[in-house]
Amino acid sequence: MADLKKLAEDIVALTLLEAQELKTILKDEFGIEPAAGGAVMMAAGGDAGGAAAEEQTEFDVILKSAGASKINVIKEVRGITGLGLKEAKDLVEAGGKAVKEQVSKAEADEIKGKLEAAGAEVELK
Repeated sequence: MADLKKLAEDIVALTLLEAQELKTILKDEFGIEPAAGGAVMMAAGGDAGGAAAEEQTEFDVILKSAGASKINVIKEVRGITGLGLKEAKDLVEAGGKAVKEQVSKAEADEIKGKLEAAGAEVELK
C-alpha cells in the first residue's frame, strides 16, 4: 500500500498547472469528476480521500526576460507600473523581477498578454 502521508504531501505541493493536469487525468482515465464544492467525487462511487487544494486568487506577474524587443517591453512596463524610464529599464534588464504583485487572475492575464505581445517572457506565480 502507498504511503498516504507522502501522497497527501505530494498533492498539496502541486502547482496550479500540475493540479489542473491531475484533474484532467483523473477525469479522462478514471472517470473521477470534481464536485461543485471543489472536492473530488468518483463517478462509480466510493471515497477519493484526496486533499482539496485552495484555488489561488492573487498572482504575481514575473518578467523572466525581455526578449528581442527590450524597448517595447520597457514601454509596456512603464505603462503598467507607472515607473520612470530608468526604473522600468532597470526592472526589465534585471529579469526575474515582479512587475505587479498580488493582482487578480484577470488583471494578471491582461498584464501577461500585454508583455508577451511586446516580446517578453512572463510567468504568473
